[in-house]
This record gives sequence, structure tokens and C-alpha cells, in this order.
Amino acid sequence: MRFNYQGRTKIGDIQTGIVEASSREAALDLLQRSGFFVTFLEEAAGQPFFSKKITLFGGVSKKDLVIFSRQLSLMFEARISLVQSLQTLSQQTKKQEFKEKILMLAQDVEGGAPFSQALGRFPKLFSSFFINMVKSGEASGGLSGSLNYLADHLEKEYQLSSKLKGAIIYPALIVAVAMGVLAMMMLFIIPNLSKVLVETGQDLPFLTKVVIGLSDFSRQFGWLVFIILTIFLFFAFRYFKTAAGSAFADRIMLRIPIIGQFLKTIYISRFAENLSTLISGGIPITQALEITGDVVGNDIYREKILEIKESVRQGQEMSGVLKKNPEHFPPLLAQMVLIGEKTGTIDKSLMNVVDFYRKEVERSIDTILSLIEPILIIFLGLAVAGLMGSVLLPLYKMTSI
Repeated sequence: MRFNYQGRTKIGDIQTGIVEASSREAALDLLQRSGFFVTFLEEAAGQPFFSKKITLFGGVSKKDLVIFSRQLSLMFEARISLVQSLQTLSQQTKKQEFKEKILMLAQDVEGGAPFSQALGRFPKLFSSFFINMVKSGEASGGLSGSLNYLADHLEKEYQLSSKLKGAIIYPALIVAVAMGVLAMMMLFIIPNLSKVLVETGQDLPFLTKVVIGLSDFSRQFGWLVFIILTIFLFFAFRYFKTAAGSAFADRIMLRIPIIGQFLKTIYISRFAENLSTLISGGIPITQALEITGDVVGNDIYREKILEIKESVRQGQEMSGVLKKNPEHFPPLLAQMVLIGEKTGTIDKSLMNVVDFYRKEVERSIDTILSLIEPILIIFLGLAVAGLMGSVLLPLYKMTSI
């Protein structure tokens, strides 16, 4: 959106112009942070509706954050000031929402605020892990290294997330196409064939009667089933957004054969990598555990990690607490942490675990895909063949007679 404004500068001069922002409040905030005392602000008129931008996917994605972190790290390593780096990144960012946030970061830093404090204004965009790593770099004087470490970490997370999504897309596409084919058969093809069978007056097989009955039911009450299913999915989605629903879903997912073990491997890898990164950045272990619990991505593991944090705060060794939870943390992790505690290199020991479990995750994805694809193809092929066979077999008998 474009807004016409008029305001006074710090030296009292009147200035007018146009500013781009996602809302009137955002435009006012941008102008005030630029040193203007705004006296007039309204949305610019005269733009035809067909020339306005329609942004369906205007949110900031993980990929945007990865690119931002990597570019900021490179510019900071090149000894470009943080303010100038942020201003440059805002100019080349295409998404208006992200552009405004980066400009606000630049203005806060230019005004004397620490970068970590400026990031804290946007907790939905920058996680506590991101903010604390920046804060650690500011405290140690190694912000460049922290930004580089963050960029590497976010790239690994993004690559894993992309691989998981890619693994899901193909089976989901097969199921969607097959369901569409089955629906077309039940609604259009089978009813026409069933008329021919009924007119013959022959005794139909039980399976044929069942298929014809399902087809008739789909044609008469399919709309009702669709409405009920839509309402159910809507309320289920709302429930799983709540704390109780999220915890219930996380608990159930961990108990599903094969899938549950695969998810545990992901959470263990994420736990080890985030904790190692935070400890190597100089974050105290209790604080690092609390931050890791927030970003691990599972409520059950979050509760276990917070329990570990309380035990460590009371003076217990983390390896001993991990050994008490073999269902969630494997003995290998506890043993590696024990070695790290004895040698004073927990962060390095944890990274060794991360390397192992990342490879395990990749192997698991390949294994699950190799199992799902043929199972889906066979199951859906049998379903289609069963439907067609239940109708075509009586027709074949009729023609042979």
C-alpha cells in the first residue's frame, strides 16, 4: 500500500512524499523512526483495482530467513556495517512485510539498540534460538561468527525440511489422483454400468451389490458426507492448534510404528544440534536447554528437556538424566554426553551425535519412501481393479451366456 504523508523534520522543515507499507500503522511507524513528526497521512488514491498487488503468499518463509541470515553473515564478514547491511538487504527483499521488518531492525540498531534486542521485537519471525545466538555473539565480540554459524544451522534445517516435504509430495499426489479416479468411477461410470446389470435381471454377486450400493449412496448423500467431513476437519484443526491438542497429536505420532521412530530420530538430532550450537556460543547450559526445548518441535520432548534442565540446575549431570529416559533419548546420546562432560567438550560430542542421526534421518526417509510407493501403488491398483471387476464380471458372464 502507498501512503501520502506530510511531516516536519528534526530541524523543522516541512516535507511531503509517498511511503510504501503494509498498513497505515506500519507507515506511521516507519516515518517516525526516520525522524519525522507526521502531520498528515492517508492512503494514496487513484490506483485502479487491477493494478494493485495481490499477495497470496506474503508471509516470510523459512527460505527467506535462510537467505537473509546467509547474506547478512557474508556482508558482515566483508566488514560492512550492520546498519548498512540491513538497509541493503531491505532494498533487495521483494516481500513488503519482510522489507518493513528489516528496515525497522536497521533503524533500531542505528538508534543504538543491540541487534539481539531489535530482533526481539519480532518473536514470530526470529526464534529464541536465533536471538540468543546473536546475543552471545554480541557479548563475546564474535557476532560475525555467530551469524555464520546461524546461517549454516538454518540451511541444514531448511534442507531437512525440504527433503521431508519432497518425500511427502509424491505419495500424496498418488493418493489424490487415485481418490479422484475412484470418485469419478463411483459417481459416473458405475451408475451407468449398474443400469445395464439391473435390466438383465440376473442374480448379481455380493461384491457387485455392495459396489452399486456404495455408488448410489455417494450420489445421494455424498454432499452430506463432504459437509460433515469438512466440519470435522475444521474443528480437528482448531483443536490441534491448542496446547492440549498439540500435546495429544505429538504423543500419538510418536507411538505410530516406523513413523514414530523416524520422528524420534529427527527430534534427537534437532535436540543435539541446537544444544551444541548454543553451548558453543557461550550460552549457559540451563538456558541452552530451555531454548532447545522451545525449538525442538514436539511438546513431549519439550517437557522432557525442561525436566533435564531442572535436574541440571539442581546439580545433576545431564548424562545421568538422559539415561533415565531411554524411551526418548537413546543410550548412544547419553554416552556421548557423558564423554563430553568428562572432557569438557559437550558441544563437540553432541555434534558427533548430530552427524550420525542426520545420516540416520536420510536413510529413514529413503527407506520409508521405498516402502510407501509400492504399497500405495498395489493397494490403489487393487481398489480400482476390484471396483471394475465387480461390475465387468457380471457383464462378461452375460455376454458369454
